[in-house]
This record gives sequence, C-alpha cells and structure tokens, in this order.
Amino acid sequence: MVGASQLVAGPMLLVIFSISIAFLLVTIIKFKVNAFLALLGTSILTGFMVDMPLTEISGGIAKGFGNTLGGVGIVIGLGIIFGNILAESRATNAIAEGLLRQVGKKNANLAINVSGWLISIPVFQDAAFVIFMPLVRQIQKATRKPLVALVCSLGVGTIASHAMVIPTPGPVAVAGNMGVNIGSFLFYSIVVSLPATLVAGVFYSRFLENRADPSAYNGMLDEPMPEIATPRPSPSMAVSIGTLLFPLLLILVGSIAAMLLPASSAWKPVVAFLGDKNIALLVGVIAAFLILQKHFAKPANDIIIEACGSAGLIFLITGAGGSFGTIINSSGIGKYLVSTMQGWSVPLLVLGFLLSQLLRAAQGSTTVALVTTSSILGPLVLAAGASPVLVALAICAGGIGCSLPNDSGFWVLSRYSGISVQDTIKAWTIGGTIVGVVAFLIILVLSAMPFLPGL
Repeated sequence: MVGASQLVAGPMLLVIFSISIAFLLVTIIKFKVNAFLALLGTSILTGFMVDMPLTEISGGIAKGFGNTLGGVGIVIGLGIIFGNILAESRATNAIAEGLLRQVGKKNANLAINVSGWLISIPVFQDAAFVIFMPLVRQIQKATRKPLVALVCSLGVGTIASHAMVIPTPGPVAVAGNMGVNIGSFLFYSIVVSLPATLVAGVFYSRFLENRADPSAYNGMLDEPMPEIATPRPSPSMAVSIGTLLFPLLLILVGSIAAMLLPASSAWKPVVAFLGDKNIALLVGVIAAFLILQKHFAKPANDIIIEACGSAGLIFLITGAGGSFGTIINSSGIGKYLVSTMQGWSVPLLVLGFLLSQLLRAAQGSTTVALVTTSSILGPLVLAAGASPVLVALAICAGGIGCSLPNDSGFWVLSRYSGISVQDTIKAWTIGGTIVGVVAFLIILVLSAMPFLPGL
C-alpha cells in the first residue's frame, strides 16, 4: 500500500487525528448520528485529509471491518444468545437471591454488587440493571438502606464486567484488536475488575449510605413496583452459577493446559480446541439450553431470534470501529501518535487508558470507546515494547468511568431506579470512575510484575 503518510507527515498528522476525533464526537453528540454511520463517515474524512488514494480508503474500510468481525463476530453473537438464555430462565435472579441469602441483608451492598458483576458478564449492562432493579427495590424495603447506595452497588458491578470481561462486545473487540491470548486476558480481567468493583460497590456505596438522607426515598417504599420477572420457578443458585461460569472455565483451562502440556501430548490439540473462545462459547450455549430449557417461558428459537436482533447493531459498530482504526494506522497517524507520546514519556499503558476514557466521556458509549481505542493502538503495541494484555486491560478500564448525561446508561439507571440526576452522578458517574481508576492502579501494579504468567 502506498502510505498516505508519505504525503502528510509530522505534526500535521496529530492535527488531522484531533479533527477526526472531534468530527466523530460532534456527529454522535450534536447531530445524534448513529455510531456506525459516524465511524464510517469519520474513516472516509480521515482518508481524505491525509490525501489517501480513494481505492485505499474504500479498501481499508472493508478490510478493517472484515478483519475485526472475523476475529470477534462469533463470540459476540454467541455471548448475546448466552445472556438471553440466562435472563429468560431467571438464572440471573437465582444468582442474586442466592448471594443475598449467603451474606445476609446487612451485607446487601456486597450481594448486589457481586450479582451485578457476575450477570453483566454475559448480559448487556443496561439489561442486567433493568432485570435486577425490582429485586433491589425489594431489598430496600427489607433493609431500609438508602436507594442511592444500593443503586451504586448494582450499577458499578454491571459496568465493571461489561467493560472488562468477555464475552461482552467491548472486551471481545479489544482482545481481538490487541491480538492477546484470550485465556490470559480473561484471567487478568477478572483479577482486575472484581476488586475494583468491590471498592466502589461496597465501600463507596457505604460512604453514600452513611451520608444519605434516610427519608429521601421512603415515600417510594409503599409504591407498587413493576415486576420484570414472571413468578415461574428459577433454577438453583448452584446450577445458575455453574452454567454461567462453564464456558469461561473452558477458556481458562484450555489456555492453561495448552501452556503446560508438552508439544508431543495428544491432549494438547484437544484442550486447545475446547479452550478456543468460539468453541467454548458454543459449548456453553448448548449446555445452557439443555440445562435451563425447562425454565423458559418462550420457545428456544424465539430467544435466539431476539438475541440476533440485539446483535445486529453491535456487529455494525464493532466492524466500523475496526474500519476507523485501519484508516488511522494506514495513514501513519497511529505510529506518529505513539512515537510522540513516547517522546513525551507517556507509556502506551497510560495512553490507552486516557484515550479510552476521553472517548467514553465525550460520546457516552463504552463499546465505541473500547473498539475505537484498541483499533488505533492494537497494531502498535508490540513495537512499543508494551504488554498487549496490560494495554488491553488499560483500555477497558478507561471505558468504565466518566459516564455523563450523553450516555444512555446514565438515563437508564436514573429513570428506572427513580433516583435524582444529582444522586445518579454520585452513584453512577463517580462510582464508575472510582472503579475505572482503581482498575487502572491494579494494572499498574501488575505491570511492575512482568514475571507473572501470560504478561
């Protein structure tokens, strides 16, 4: 390919990059253009500005779209089906109610936080919040805890795993774009995200609890609450958690066994096959259908059709983010950006976190922020001498916090819980930012331990 950077070079590349990001944000925020169309339009504009040949612009867009979905499309589709199965069978409710029984009402913040974190691994963050909110209201009636504190516990739990743990689309796209070992990425994403969400979901929520007006939401205690779940029986907590974790364990065991088994072992290709992210998710979906189908209120085919409808726009946005990243890197902007940051002594780890956080705050969507940032930095991480796993995790951490009113999740949490905008900022915006910053601090600690396996 004839690099466009041969025609446009030096600081002008950073100017063009800034204009491209600004154009992307303005089209999404100001003019309410769908992120898919905005990303494609920005890709074309960037190609024009760096004087890239027209055939290279169109070819780069198609190549980036295809390569990105080729790596993550199956996982995203299966992950959405998997989440729909758990929600339809009420396995999600069983996990939350079981955890609450285990820890007691006094530690309701902990139960809600861990439940939100677990369920948002396969279930979309917005959907997980809506599913659990009736249970949170029941817990508030029983415990008389301030609603803002319980909403914080649930909200930050759902966003932490949504932004960091596969098979949700953002982390899947990051892992694909960064070319990381999926088992290592999954293991360290759990190591990073769970402690980070506990800091905000338990300790910060208790801080809010101790400072909240105890009468602020008492008027809501006697109001009838909308029921999301039907009264049909739920699976047991053990069955529900086992079904949820089964495909994740397949990936982890497959990755570990592939590293430990000798090359001559006949079992090595078998465990590598079962530990492949696509195969593990497919086996997990089949197992979930077989185990939970007696708890369905609708035909299994309807669950798949609903999941496919939800997946469509996610596929388009993810692929378009890959197109934008390909144009950025083909133009030479990506390499120049990294070399400039290195000249300023800004590590790629920090750059990934900050760029992702900037995009998250500016346009609202965690998935768009993660896909765009990883598409830009993915091809450059090895040349910069950084750990792909840690940079991928830093990008994911950057997509957690700074949720502002331009984020649809902000309004889902505020309107569906019934808390004020001011309390939404306390519970969701500040709480989520705490999770992201703590996660990044944990990543920095891991970066000081290069001897750890998989890093």
